[in-house]
Amino acid sequence: MKDSYALITGASSGIGLEIANSLAKRGFNLILTARNEIKLKELSKVISDKHKIKVDFICSDLSKVESPQIIYNFCTSNNYQIDCLVNNAGYGIPTAFHETSMEDEEDFIRVLGIAVIALSKVFLPNMISNGYGRIMIVSSVAAFAPPSTIQALYGPIKTFMNRFSDALNTNYNHKGITSTAVCPGFTVTNFHQSSGVQNEMDKVPGFMKFSAKRIAEEAVIATLNGKNLCVPTKTYRFLVFLLKILPSSALALIESNVAPGRYDKK
Repeated sequence: MKDSYALITGASSGIGLEIANSLAKRGFNLILTARNEIKLKELSKVISDKHKIKVDFICSDLSKVESPQIIYNFCTSNNYQIDCLVNNAGYGIPTAFHETSMEDEEDFIRVLGIAVIALSKVFLPNMISNGYGRIMIVSSVAAFAPPSTIQALYGPIKTFMNRFSDALNTNYNHKGITSTAVCPGFTVTNFHQSSGVQNEMDKVPGFMKFSAKRIAEEAVIATLNGKNLCVPTKTYRFLVFLLKILPSSALALIESNVAPGRYDKK
């Protein structure tokens, strides 16, 4: 008999790590994946000891085309049944679009987009056979916002991921499988520093920043309840409402004031 697990990409820090803790306290066994093997090994032991669950890990770079299949093979060879797939891995590119190499852009698209599709594709058949599955796609409020002058592809890819999540629901809800697009706003993690946009993050007002733990908790609850969309916190739910009804020119003006640096780089 296979053990039931949740698989989390980008699980070594930030929202991914907090999602792991949130699922662990609910009794889920875990498979953690990220690029930092040493950190994954340490975290696996800490989470397992704290929550008395099974935790395994696989070091993987999702910019590599073969990585999703390798992750799937690792799970099947160990008889790990993935009932909850959390597509969280991501990063940002701070360089202006015309200065970024095509190779960097392709890696970016693969990690934030193609790998999400590939992992969903390889794990879906087993979910269909079991009549149950929960997929979380960590997207962003940027999916609803006007284009930014930094990280030109970030918002478009997140918009694509939201639509992909919708497509999963359209095709597989009747088979007991749901997909939840989680769209957080500014979250306090190491994402901005590692992506080279910490200065922009520092300029964001405090009332628009939320902890990764809070975002993860709302995301996990929404996913397990089978919701199609989760915009964590009332602040960002209201902002998304505005993004849907106000013209883009007005939104860019508002966001240039609440998130200075995001729209003023040339």
